[in-house]
Order: sequence, then structure tokens, then C-alpha cells
Amino acid sequence: MALLGRVSFARGRGPRRFFSHGTNILYQSSDAFQSKFFPPLQKAMLPPNSFQGKVAFITGGGTGLGRGMTTLLSSLGARCVIASRKIDVLRATAEDISSRTGNEVRAVQCDVRDPDMVRSAVSELISVAGLPDVVINNAAGNFISPTERLSPNAWRTITDIVLNGTAFVTLEVGKQLIQAQRGGPPSLPAACAGLGQRAGPRPGPGPHRDAVDLSVSLAAEWGRYGMRFNVIQPGPIKTKGAFSRLDPTGVFEKEMVDRIPCGRLGTVEELANLAAFLCSDYASWINGAVIRFDGGEEVFISGEFNSLKKVTKEQWDTMEELIRKAKGS
Repeated sequence: MALLGRVSFARGRGPRRFFSHGTNILYQSSDAFQSKFFPPLQKAMLPPNSFQGKVAFITGGGTGLGRGMTTLLSSLGARCVIASRKIDVLRATAEDISSRTGNEVRAVQCDVRDPDMVRSAVSELISVAGLPDVVINNAAGNFISPTERLSPNAWRTITDIVLNGTAFVTLEVGKQLIQAQRGGPPSLPAACAGLGQRAGPRPGPGPHRDAVDLSVSLAAEWGRYGMRFNVIQPGPIKTKGAFSRLDPTGVFEKEMVDRIPCGRLGTVEELANLAAFLCSDYASWINGAVIRFDGGEEVFISGEFNSLKKVTKEQWDTMEELIRKAKGS
């Protein structure tokens, strides 16, 4: 979010070397030929110090997409606080990012499913860094499974992380920001981003859609408090945590690429750049947006005749001849 009590800290070294992985890992060998037209850029999109003097709170910030977004925000000057259940992983990530960006990253243990832990984590966040200017609800839980195989505990786990966790964090931080504005300026800028997902054979779609609805509703309701809410719906981005659960055997990766018009998977760097932009002052008029970030995958699988790309030139010639010969309706 973007906002209230700003905290001073040492100036960072700028956005150089801000990602721990390059294209050798995330840019897949299964890319289609057209991917050469859409190469992923591996550098920061925003100017240096775009988040100087601002505090960012990222759930699920220890690994994967959360780590990538934290790294970029820190390189752009933000004082980041990351949260998740595994404090050892968080601390290692915080130390690594801090050593490379020159800006302090703090680790706060929090299971977003537990409202008491969320309340405690937000209190610690405010104590060590101040009220947040940026909040990214990135904590997620996903695994691939036919719906009929889901246990009540599996459904409850995903719902508690994706929907309830997003709500607990957003409401707790939001209430603190609203309380802090009393007696002060009528509006102070704040930005909140969340990651959503689309339908599929896993227990996530329902909770994700509800979390999106929550964000869109708050975009309308809490604008008067100076808060913005936007959602990113990412397509397939290869990280260990996600693909170990959604494509554990690796057999679906080529199929994923085949249905993406841009011909490749997304990268952490690209997602981080989009999230940083949406949370920056450059996006101050973007509120309530739900941005599909998938290389065109959604529009491809939604089209009735898009699978005709498999038809060869010779087959088209035959079909055209048959169509020309057809008479009547």
C-alpha cells in the first residue's frame, strides 16, 4: 500500500542485480517458435528509488513469486517486511535480499489462516517498520486434484489460506490505516495488490474468485480512505513451490506452452514488475482492476475455434475446396 507514517532508512544501491534467478532457469526449453518475439526482460521497469521511504508488507514473501516481488521492491528503495509460516526460510530470504539491495528486509512469522497471528504480525510490522504503504497478499495454497478426491481438510486448508488469509490480512491492515488517519489528512495514498487464479482441477478457484470479489468491493468502498486495490491473475510461471504441486511430473509444461499465444511461460521478473507498477505512484488512477497476466492463455482457451491452429496448410486447402462445393444452408 502507499501511505502514512513513513520510516527513514539507509538509501539502497538501486535496482541492479535484483533477481536471484536468470533466464536459464525460468525461460523454458519447451518454448514455441513465436516466443522469440516476446522475450522476457530481466530488469526493473520503474526508475531507481521509486519506493524510497515506503514500507511494503508481502505475505508468502520467503519463496517463489513473493521473494521475487520483495527483491524488486527492496531494490527500488522500499523497506520490506515479509511474512509466512516458516521463519527460518523467511530469515534466510531477508538476509539474502538485504545483502544484495542494501535495504533492510525484516521477517515476521505468520500463518494467515490464524487471525490472532495476523493481528500479532501486523502489530510487529508496524513496530519494526511503520504503517505499510504497500501490501501484497501473495500467500497461497494450491495442489492439483479431481474435486471428488478432495477431503474436507483439503478444501478448508485452501479456503483458509486463499480467502480467509487474504481477508484477515487486508482487514487488519486496513483498520490500522483507517484508525491512523483520524485527525489527519482526509486521504492518504495506499495500494494493495493480490494474486488471483482461474478455474481448474484444484480446490483454489472458488476461494480465489471470492478473494477477487473482496478486493474489487474494497476498491469501491475504501477509496475514500485513500486505498487502492488491484488483482493480478497470473498464468503459468515456473517456480518450485507452484509446479511441484500443479505439475509434479512435468508432463503438462509443454501443453501449457502450446496454449499460450506468446509461446512461453511467464517469469518471476515480469510478475514482479507488474506488481511493483500497480503498487507505485505511477498507477495512482488504477483501482479495482483485475489484470490477466498469462501471455494470452485465457483468450486462447476461451475461443471456440482457436484449436484450428493445428490444421495444416494442406488440410486448409482441402477444407476450402469442400466449403466452396457446399450448396444450400
